[in-house]
Amino acid sequence: MIISAKKYTTMSININEACDRTSPAYTAYAPDQSIVMKIAPLLVNKTITMVIGTWCSDSKKHVPSFYKILDQAKFPDQSIKLIQVDAEKKAIDDRIDNLEIKSVPTFIIFEGKVEIGRIVEQPTITLEQDLLNLFS
Repeated sequence: MIISAKKYTTMSININEACDRTSPAYTAYAPDQSIVMKIAPLLVNKTITMVIGTWCSDSKKHVPSFYKILDQAKFPDQSIKLIQVDAEKKAIDDRIDNLEIKSVPTFIIFEGKVEIGRIVEQPTITLEQDLLNLFS
């Protein structure tokens, strides 16, 4: 599911490019396979909400990399909600007000309706290690 932003400041990529599995950012990223193998079973029955800004350099860098990790972990696309926001962190339908988005990208992992954790803006170590750390 993709939810678009109300308005944009500077458009440099579109929402579909953020999900492009042929983009240079996606193909260049090499996740640590040993960590991806640990992540895969932990993601079963989870959902992920990605809140991104197409104008944001961190989103341009980290969203394709996050998709690559999820692809290698065989995480289903139908369990991902991708929400595009404007520079004021607002989405077109305002369904994100309860998510308390301060920076983008924000990757939020849910089990049912319960938030397990989130990665905000940039990873502390690597995306895959930070994702694994959410489960410990």
